Amino acid sequence: MKIDKMISFDTIVVQKVGLDATDIDGEIVMMDIDKGKYYGFNSVGSRIWELIKNPIAIKEIKSALLKEYNVDTKTCEEAVLTFLNRLNDEELISVS
Repeated sequence: MKIDKMISFDTIVVQKVGLDATDIDGEIVMMDIDKGKYYGFNSVGSRIWELIKNPIAIKEIKSALLKEYNVDTKTCEEAVLTFLNRLNDEELISVS
């Protein structure tokens, strides 16, 4: 059961245990067998997925992406929060 939690830049996130994910040509593909759902992440989503392998604050994810990609702060913040909220809605991450 998913518990809605408010996600902010101080929130700590981590991948849920037990998901079967693999890297194909730099992009993550994943199957949630229990739900029968398939997920595919683009290169940026795949990078975020890699960063959340261990617990990490969202502000640290934002900082890493700002260093690695040519993106402005506002766009990065919006994209990171949107992506992580979707992962949370799909119960693919743990939030604390």
